Amino acid sequence: AGAMAAEALSRVPDVEIDGGGVFKYVLMRVRAAGGPGKDVVRGHGWAEYHGEGRGLRGGPLAQQGLVCECLGGGRLAHRPQEKKIHVYGYSVGFGRADHSVTTEKLKAEYPDYEITWANEGY
Repeated sequence: AGAMAAEALSRVPDVEIDGGGVFKYVLMRVRAAGGPGKDVVRGHGWAEYHGEGRGLRGGPLAQQGLVCECLGGGRLAHRPQEKKIHVYGYSVGFGRADHSVTTEKLKAEYPDYEITWANEGY
């Protein structure tokens, strides 16, 4: 089961965010039970609360034997026409994500973007 979960972990995208707009995001650590993990960024405009962006409770990740831990949240301002993403703010329920980690994940996914972050704002 461990090898299957590790393979499932390798298929989990590092970044899944909406194509544009301002929306909440969460930084999560996904790991195979008892195994190594990786941090992933999820942000969607349809998620009214940060917890909805996780999709954890009985979701597809849990069904693949993966465990998710929310490390915090914030907001993303994604401006695709300008090739810019600004990471800021915090989650009332989960606290502030480490925006520097989020920024590195986004830079890997969007190498031609200008990606900035700040701890100010909500």
